[in-house]
Amino acid sequence: MPTNASRRGLLFGAAALSTGALITGCTSNEPKDEGDDAKDQPVADDKPGKKVTIGFAGPQADHGWLNAINDNARRRAEKYSDVTLEATEGSNDTAAQIGQVETLINKKVDVLVILPADGKALTQVGLKAMKANIPVVNLDRVFASPQAYRCWIGGDNYGMGLSAGHYIGEKLKDKKNARVVELAGLDNLELTKQRTKGFDDALKNYPNIKKVARQAAEFTVESGQSKMSQLLQAQKNFDALWNHDDDQGVGALRAIKQAGRDDFMMVGGAGALSAFQAIEADNSVLKATVLYPPTMAASAIDLARALGQGKGVSGMAEFEIPAFITLYSAVVDKENVGQYMSTGFK
Repeated sequence: MPTNASRRGLLFGAAALSTGALITGCTSNEPKDEGDDAKDQPVADDKPGKKVTIGFAGPQADHGWLNAINDNARRRAEKYSDVTLEATEGSNDTAAQIGQVETLINKKVDVLVILPADGKALTQVGLKAMKANIPVVNLDRVFASPQAYRCWIGGDNYGMGLSAGHYIGEKLKDKKNARVVELAGLDNLELTKQRTKGFDDALKNYPNIKKVARQAAEFTVESGQSKMSQLLQAQKNFDALWNHDDDQGVGALRAIKQAGRDDFMMVGGAGALSAFQAIEADNSVLKATVLYPPTMAASAIDLARALGQGKGVSGMAEFEIPAFITLYSAVVDKENVGQYMSTGFK
Protein backbone atom coordinates (compact mmCIF):
# COMPACT_ATOMS: atom_id res chain seq x y z
CA MET A 1 0.00 0.00 0.00
CA PRO A 2 1.32 3.49 -0.81
CA THR A 3 2.36 5.48 2.23
CA ASN A 4 0.49 8.54 3.42
CA ALA A 5 3.50 10.58 2.31
CA SER A 6 3.28 9.24 -1.24
CA ARG A 7 -0.43 10.02 -1.32
CA ARG A 8 0.23 13.55 -0.15
CA GLY A 9 2.85 13.89 -2.90
CA LEU A 10 0.35 12.77 -5.53
CA LEU A 11 -2.27 15.16 -4.22
CA PHE A 12 0.22 18.03 -4.12
CA GLY A 13 1.31 17.31 -7.67
CA ALA A 14 -2.28 17.21 -8.88
CA ALA A 15 -3.00 20.47 -7.09
CA ALA A 16 0.04 22.11 -8.67
CA LEU A 17 -1.02 20.97 -12.14
CA SER A 18 -4.55 22.24 -11.57
CA THR A 19 -3.24 25.61 -10.34
CA GLY A 20 -0.96 25.95 -13.33
CA ALA A 21 -3.81 25.17 -15.71
CA LEU A 22 -5.99 27.75 -13.97
CA ILE A 23 -3.31 30.47 -14.24
CA THR A 24 -2.79 29.75 -17.92
CA GLY A 25 -6.53 29.88 -18.53
CA CYS A 26 -6.89 33.20 -16.72
CA THR A 27 -3.93 35.03 -18.31
CA SER A 28 -4.14 33.90 -21.90
CA ASN A 29 -5.64 36.43 -24.33
CA GLU A 30 -5.59 34.05 -27.23
CA PRO A 31 -8.97 32.78 -28.45
CA LYS A 32 -9.63 29.08 -28.25
CA ASP A 33 -8.58 27.30 -31.40
CA GLU A 34 -11.58 25.63 -33.04
CA GLY A 35 -9.44 22.56 -33.52
CA ASP A 36 -8.43 22.25 -29.86
CA ASP A 37 -10.94 19.48 -29.15
CA ALA A 38 -9.44 17.39 -31.92
CA LYS A 39 -6.05 17.64 -30.21
CA ASP A 40 -7.33 16.12 -26.97
CA GLN A 41 -5.60 12.90 -25.99
CA PRO A 42 -7.36 9.60 -26.73
CA VAL A 43 -9.10 8.18 -23.70
CA ALA A 44 -10.45 4.74 -22.97
CA ASP A 45 -14.18 4.35 -23.55
CA ASP A 46 -16.66 1.59 -24.37
CA LYS A 47 -16.09 1.78 -28.11
CA PRO A 48 -14.14 -1.17 -29.55
CA GLY A 49 -10.48 -0.39 -30.22
CA LYS A 50 -7.15 -2.14 -30.46
CA LYS A 51 -7.42 -5.75 -29.30
CA VAL A 52 -5.75 -6.38 -25.94
CA THR A 53 -4.92 -9.65 -24.19
CA ILE A 54 -4.92 -9.20 -20.41
CA GLY A 55 -3.36 -11.79 -18.14
CA PHE A 56 -5.09 -11.99 -14.77
CA ALA A 57 -3.45 -13.69 -11.80
CA GLY A 58 -5.86 -13.51 -8.90
CA PRO A 59 -6.17 -15.15 -5.52
CA GLN A 60 -7.69 -18.46 -4.50
CA ALA A 61 -11.36 -17.73 -3.84
CA ASP A 62 -11.44 -18.94 -0.23
CA HIS A 63 -13.19 -15.81 1.07
CA GLY A 64 -16.25 -13.95 -0.17
CA TRP A 65 -14.28 -10.82 -1.00
CA LEU A 66 -11.58 -12.72 -2.89
CA ASN A 67 -14.20 -14.60 -4.91
CA ALA A 68 -15.78 -11.25 -5.77
CA ILE A 69 -12.39 -9.98 -6.99
CA ASN A 70 -12.20 -12.81 -9.52
CA ASP A 71 -15.83 -12.39 -10.58
CA ASN A 72 -15.48 -8.64 -11.06
CA ALA A 73 -12.41 -9.07 -13.25
CA ARG A 74 -14.03 -11.69 -15.45
CA ARG A 75 -17.33 -9.83 -15.85
CA ARG A 76 -15.57 -6.60 -16.73
CA ALA A 77 -13.44 -8.28 -19.38
CA GLU A 78 -16.56 -9.81 -20.95
CA LYS A 79 -17.96 -6.31 -21.37
CA TYR A 80 -15.32 -5.47 -24.00
CA SER A 81 -15.26 -7.09 -27.43
CA ASP A 82 -11.63 -6.01 -27.81
CA VAL A 83 -10.39 -7.73 -24.62
CA THR A 84 -9.26 -11.34 -24.24
CA LEU A 85 -8.76 -12.41 -20.64
CA GLU A 86 -6.17 -15.08 -19.82
CA ALA A 87 -7.03 -15.91 -16.21
CA THR A 88 -5.15 -18.30 -13.95
CA GLU A 89 -6.92 -20.63 -11.53
CA GLY A 90 -5.86 -18.50 -8.59
CA SER A 91 -3.63 -19.60 -5.75
CA ASN A 92 -2.61 -18.62 -2.22
CA ASP A 93 0.66 -20.52 -2.70
CA THR A 94 3.32 -18.00 -3.71
CA ALA A 95 5.43 -20.48 -5.68
CA ALA A 96 2.38 -21.63 -7.63
CA GLN A 97 1.29 -18.07 -8.36
CA ILE A 98 4.79 -17.09 -9.52
CA GLY A 99 4.64 -20.02 -11.94
CA GLN A 100 1.24 -18.90 -13.19
CA VAL A 101 2.48 -15.36 -13.83
CA GLU A 102 5.59 -16.65 -15.61
CA THR A 103 3.32 -18.70 -17.88
CA LEU A 104 1.38 -15.54 -18.74
CA ILE A 105 4.66 -13.72 -19.45
CA ASN A 106 5.74 -16.54 -21.77
CA LYS A 107 2.40 -16.26 -23.57
CA LYS A 108 3.33 -12.63 -24.25
CA VAL A 109 0.08 -11.14 -22.98
CA ASP A 110 -0.20 -7.39 -23.56
CA VAL A 111 -0.84 -6.40 -19.93
CA LEU A 112 -0.85 -8.20 -16.56
CA VAL A 113 -3.24 -7.66 -13.65
CA ILE A 114 -1.90 -9.28 -10.49
CA LEU A 115 -3.38 -9.53 -6.99
CA PRO A 116 -0.43 -11.25 -5.29
CA ALA A 117 -0.89 -13.82 -2.56
CA ASP A 118 2.14 -12.12 -1.01
CA GLY A 119 3.24 -8.77 -2.41
CA LYS A 120 6.86 -9.10 -1.31
CA ALA A 121 7.23 -12.65 -2.63
CA LEU A 122 5.74 -11.77 -6.04
CA THR A 123 7.84 -8.64 -6.54
CA GLN A 124 10.53 -10.35 -8.62
CA VAL A 125 8.05 -11.79 -11.11
CA GLY A 126 6.42 -8.37 -11.39
CA LEU A 127 9.84 -6.93 -12.22
CA LYS A 128 10.36 -9.71 -14.76
CA ALA A 129 7.12 -8.77 -16.52
CA MET A 130 7.97 -5.07 -16.57
CA LYS A 131 11.44 -5.83 -17.99
CA ALA A 132 9.72 -7.88 -20.70
CA ASN A 133 7.73 -4.72 -21.61
CA ILE A 134 4.50 -6.16 -20.21
CA PRO A 135 3.00 -3.42 -18.01
CA VAL A 136 1.64 -4.63 -14.68
CA VAL A 137 -1.44 -3.40 -12.86
CA ASN A 138 -0.79 -4.30 -9.22
CA LEU A 139 -4.10 -4.96 -7.51
CA ASP A 140 -4.48 -4.22 -3.78
CA ARG A 141 -1.62 -6.15 -2.10
CA VAL A 142 1.31 -4.00 -3.10
CA PHE A 143 4.64 -5.23 -4.43
CA ALA A 144 7.79 -4.36 -2.47
CA SER A 145 9.12 -2.17 -5.30
CA PRO A 146 7.26 0.39 -7.43
CA GLN A 147 9.45 -0.77 -10.32
CA ALA A 148 7.44 -4.02 -10.34
CA TYR A 149 4.24 -2.33 -11.56
CA ARG A 150 3.05 0.46 -13.81
CA CYS A 151 -0.06 1.22 -11.79
CA TRP A 152 -1.31 0.27 -8.33
CA ILE A 153 -5.02 0.28 -7.50
CA GLY A 154 -6.47 -0.85 -4.21
CA GLY A 155 -8.45 -0.14 -1.09
CA ASP A 156 -7.63 2.11 1.83
CA ASN A 157 -7.35 0.13 5.05
CA TYR A 158 -6.49 3.18 7.13
CA GLY A 159 -9.42 4.95 5.48
CA MET A 160 -11.75 2.10 6.45
CA GLY A 161 -10.94 2.61 10.11
CA LEU A 162 -11.19 6.38 9.74
CA SER A 163 -14.63 6.19 8.12
CA ALA A 164 -15.91 3.69 10.69
CA GLY A 165 -14.62 5.81 13.56
CA HIS A 166 -16.15 9.02 12.26
CA TYR A 167 -19.49 7.34 11.54
CA ILE A 168 -19.69 5.90 15.05
CA GLY A 169 -18.35 9.13 16.51
CA GLU A 170 -21.07 11.21 14.91
CA LYS A 171 -23.76 8.81 16.11
CA LEU A 172 -22.45 8.93 19.69
CA LYS A 173 -21.11 12.50 19.90
CA ASP A 174 -23.90 13.61 22.23
CA LYS A 175 -23.71 10.58 24.54
CA LYS A 176 -21.79 11.06 27.75
CA ASN A 177 -19.09 8.45 28.49
CA ALA A 178 -19.81 6.43 25.34
CA ARG A 179 -18.04 3.07 25.07
CA VAL A 180 -17.02 1.23 21.90
CA VAL A 181 -15.42 -2.14 21.16
CA GLU A 182 -13.54 -3.43 18.12
CA LEU A 183 -13.58 -6.86 16.48
CA ALA A 184 -10.44 -6.78 14.35
CA GLY A 185 -9.06 -9.16 11.74
CA LEU A 186 -5.80 -11.11 11.77
CA ASP A 187 -3.31 -9.17 13.86
CA ASN A 188 -0.28 -10.41 11.93
CA LEU A 189 -1.50 -8.57 8.81
CA GLU A 190 -0.48 -4.96 8.20
CA LEU A 191 -3.96 -4.20 6.85
CA THR A 192 -5.47 -5.05 10.25
CA LYS A 193 -3.06 -2.69 11.99
CA GLN A 194 -3.94 0.08 9.52
CA ARG A 195 -7.68 -0.39 10.06
CA THR A 196 -7.23 -0.17 13.82
CA LYS A 197 -5.00 2.91 13.55
CA GLY A 198 -7.55 4.71 11.36
CA PHE A 199 -10.31 3.86 13.81
CA ASP A 200 -8.30 5.06 16.81
CA ASP A 201 -7.30 8.27 15.04
CA ALA A 202 -10.92 9.06 14.19
CA LEU A 203 -12.07 8.49 17.78
CA LYS A 204 -9.56 11.09 18.97
CA ASN A 205 -11.99 13.69 17.59
CA TYR A 206 -14.64 12.57 20.09
CA PRO A 207 -13.41 13.01 23.68
CA ASN A 208 -16.65 11.59 25.05
CA ILE A 209 -15.94 8.18 23.47
CA LYS A 210 -13.61 5.53 24.86
CA LYS A 211 -12.60 2.26 23.21
CA VAL A 212 -12.88 -0.24 26.05
CA ALA A 213 -11.99 -3.51 24.31
CA ARG A 214 -10.45 -4.97 21.16
CA GLN A 215 -10.47 -8.61 20.07
CA ALA A 216 -8.72 -10.01 16.99
CA ALA A 217 -10.52 -12.61 14.86
CA GLU A 218 -9.43 -14.37 11.65
CA PHE A 219 -11.72 -13.08 8.89
CA THR A 220 -13.89 -16.22 9.10
CA VAL A 221 -17.47 -16.81 10.21
CA GLU A 222 -16.31 -19.23 12.90
CA SER A 223 -13.73 -16.90 14.39
CA GLY A 224 -16.17 -14.01 14.28
CA GLN A 225 -18.67 -15.98 16.32
CA SER A 226 -16.21 -17.26 18.93
CA LYS A 227 -14.35 -13.96 19.39
CA MET A 228 -17.56 -11.95 19.54
CA SER A 229 -18.85 -14.28 22.23
CA GLN A 230 -15.75 -13.53 24.27
CA LEU A 231 -16.22 -9.79 23.79
CA LEU A 232 -19.84 -9.97 24.89
CA GLN A 233 -18.95 -11.92 28.01
CA ALA A 234 -16.21 -9.48 28.95
CA GLN A 235 -18.13 -6.29 28.13
CA LYS A 236 -21.59 -6.12 29.61
CA ASN A 237 -22.18 -2.56 28.49
CA PHE A 238 -21.05 -0.70 25.36
CA ASP A 239 -22.63 1.53 22.72
CA ALA A 240 -21.02 0.55 19.42
CA LEU A 241 -18.99 -2.21 17.77
CA TRP A 242 -16.76 -1.92 14.74
CA ASN A 243 -16.15 -5.24 13.01
CA HIS A 244 -13.37 -5.22 10.38
CA ASP A 245 -14.88 -7.78 8.03
CA ASP A 246 -18.41 -8.67 6.92
CA ASP A 247 -17.62 -12.39 6.55
CA GLN A 248 -16.57 -12.69 10.18
CA GLY A 249 -19.48 -10.35 10.89
CA VAL A 250 -21.90 -13.16 9.99
CA GLY A 251 -20.50 -15.11 12.94
CA ALA A 252 -20.46 -12.02 15.14
CA LEU A 253 -24.17 -11.45 14.48
CA ARG A 254 -24.88 -15.08 15.43
CA ALA A 255 -23.10 -14.62 18.75
CA ILE A 256 -24.96 -11.36 19.39
CA LYS A 257 -28.30 -12.98 18.65
CA GLN A 258 -27.50 -15.98 20.86
CA ALA A 259 -26.59 -13.62 23.70
CA GLY A 260 -29.86 -11.73 23.25
CA ARG A 261 -28.05 -8.41 22.97
CA ASP A 262 -29.49 -5.44 21.08
CA ASP A 263 -28.22 -2.57 23.23
CA PHE A 264 -25.55 -1.28 20.81
CA MET A 265 -25.01 -0.51 17.12
CA MET A 266 -22.65 -2.43 14.85
CA VAL A 267 -20.65 -1.18 11.86
CA GLY A 268 -19.12 -3.76 9.52
CA GLY A 269 -16.42 -3.71 6.90
CA ALA A 270 -15.91 -4.65 3.22
CA GLY A 271 -19.39 -4.61 1.66
CA ALA A 272 -20.88 -8.11 1.63
CA LEU A 273 -24.36 -8.63 0.19
CA SER A 274 -25.51 -10.19 3.47
CA ALA A 275 -24.48 -7.01 5.30
CA PHE A 276 -26.32 -4.81 2.81
CA GLN A 277 -29.45 -6.94 3.17
CA ALA A 278 -29.29 -6.79 6.98
CA ILE A 279 -28.83 -3.02 6.87
CA GLU A 280 -31.79 -2.65 4.52
CA ALA A 281 -33.99 -4.91 6.69
CA ASP A 282 -32.99 -2.90 9.77
CA ASN A 283 -33.84 -5.80 12.09
CA SER A 284 -30.46 -6.31 13.79
CA VAL A 285 -27.72 -4.31 15.47
CA LEU A 286 -25.90 -3.99 12.12
CA LYS A 287 -26.59 -0.44 10.94
CA ALA A 288 -23.75 0.27 8.50
CA THR A 289 -20.67 -1.16 6.78
CA VAL A 290 -17.54 0.52 5.44
CA LEU A 291 -16.55 -0.41 1.90
CA TYR A 292 -13.39 -2.11 0.73
CA PRO A 293 -14.74 -2.49 -2.81
CA PRO A 294 -14.02 -5.68 -4.81
CA THR A 295 -15.07 -3.60 -7.82
CA MET A 296 -11.38 -2.55 -7.82
CA ALA A 297 -10.78 -5.67 -9.95
CA ALA A 298 -13.15 -4.37 -12.62
CA SER A 299 -11.37 -1.02 -12.54
CA ALA A 300 -8.03 -2.84 -12.85
CA ILE A 301 -9.27 -4.44 -16.08
CA ASP A 302 -10.30 -0.98 -17.35
CA LEU A 303 -6.83 0.35 -16.54
CA ALA A 304 -5.13 -2.64 -18.18
CA ARG A 305 -7.21 -2.16 -21.33
CA ALA A 306 -6.30 1.53 -21.43
CA LEU A 307 -2.62 0.64 -21.02
CA GLY A 308 -2.81 -1.93 -23.80
CA GLN A 309 -4.44 0.58 -26.12
CA GLY A 310 -2.10 3.43 -25.16
CA LYS A 311 -4.93 5.57 -23.85
CA GLY A 312 -5.57 7.75 -20.83
CA VAL A 313 -8.47 7.87 -18.39
CA SER A 314 -11.67 9.68 -19.30
CA GLY A 315 -12.22 12.80 -17.23
CA MET A 316 -8.50 13.36 -16.56
CA ALA A 317 -6.21 15.75 -18.44
CA GLU A 318 -3.15 13.49 -18.46
CA PHE A 319 -2.22 11.36 -21.47
CA GLU A 320 -1.44 8.37 -19.24
CA ILE A 321 -3.27 6.46 -16.55
CA PRO A 322 -2.23 7.34 -12.94
CA ALA A 323 0.52 5.53 -11.06
CA PHE A 324 -1.53 5.08 -7.87
CA ILE A 325 -5.28 4.90 -7.32
CA THR A 326 -6.54 4.55 -3.76
CA LEU A 327 -10.26 3.83 -3.50
CA TYR A 328 -12.44 5.67 -1.02
CA SER A 329 -13.90 3.79 1.95
CA ALA A 330 -17.51 4.93 1.81
CA VAL A 331 -19.99 4.17 4.58
CA VAL A 332 -23.15 2.35 3.53
CA ASP A 333 -26.17 2.62 5.83
CA LYS A 334 -29.94 2.54 5.44
CA GLU A 335 -29.93 5.91 3.66
CA ASN A 336 -27.83 4.76 0.68
CA VAL A 337 -27.77 0.96 0.76
CA GLY A 338 -29.99 0.69 -2.32
CA GLN A 339 -27.32 2.41 -4.39
CA TYR A 340 -24.69 -0.17 -3.44
CA MET A 341 -26.76 -3.36 -3.34
CA SER A 342 -25.63 -4.53 -6.79
CA THR A 343 -21.97 -4.37 -5.68
CA GLY A 344 -22.42 -6.62 -2.64
CA PHE A 345 -20.43 -9.85 -2.71
CA LYS A 346 -21.56 -13.26 -1.44
